Amino acid sequence: MFEKQRISILGCGWLGLPLGRFLAGEGFAVKGSTTSETKLVRLKEAGIEPFRIVLADSIEGDIAAFLDSDILVLDIPPGRGDEVVEHHVGQISLLIDALADSPVRQVLFVSSTSVYPAAGREVVEADAEDPEAADSLAGRALLYAEEMLRSESSFSTTVLRFGGLIGPRRNPAEFMQRMTEIANPGHPVNFIHLDDCIGIIASVIRQGEWGEVFNACAPLHPTRGEIYKAAAESHGLAALPEEPCSSSHFKIVNSDKLVQKLGYTFLHPDPLAMARGGN
Repeated sequence: MFEKQRISILGCGWLGLPLGRFLAGEGFAVKGSTTSETKLVRLKEAGIEPFRIVLADSIEGDIAAFLDSDILVLDIPPGRGDEVVEHHVGQISLLIDALADSPVRQVLFVSSTSVYPAAGREVVEADAEDPEAADSLAGRALLYAEEMLRSESSFSTTVLRFGGLIGPRRNPAEFMQRMTEIANPGHPVNFIHLDDCIGIIASVIRQGEWGEVFNACAPLHPTRGEIYKAAAESHGLAALPEEPCSSSHFKIVNSDKLVQKLGYTFLHPDPLAMARGGN
């Protein structure tokens, strides 16, 4: 029974913490990790068994107890800097070694649409083949991590490639306050709301869709200019000047496979409505 599955969430941050709270509320036994001692109490208050786990040169924390589960949700972004690829690959390598000694048999890896090249066209799951062609160093790191996890035979991995994350404390109106102009206003956006991130992860777990790769973005793709205009109007902000589009350096992420395979209906299909909302 799904209710009896034990789920560990490595990385209880902006997505992982509300995900853990939701899954605990659904009757799953949930363990969660943070790198900060001060955040352990927040996990416990959310109904999550808390662990401090740090993936550095070695693993700090009781990783064996943390991985004493059926499913691992892996949500640790690669970070930034010139060494991001080497660092993230090292983290994933350490984790794979730990997983080999654990009862975990399914892994859900939170990836990103930055694994795709910005080729000025629509992209589907099969279009991310070459890490060197990814849209950023972080995207390159994530695609290498995807390949490492999916090549393992001791567990089955499903990859979710989320678009730009929108929700509490992450709204275009808040982004505008750190901007001086809107770059590439004619480029389409690939956004997904926190509610849909949680809903999609829960659907994968409930339906047992393992060994898959899914794009996960809202089905509508308004332009950056439209998004920030809507955010400014609905939040009483001054409109920002627009920088002319300088290139076709964009992509439109197609999530039809996820909709068809999971039978999933997006709770927030329109990024313009997300931009007008407060969370």
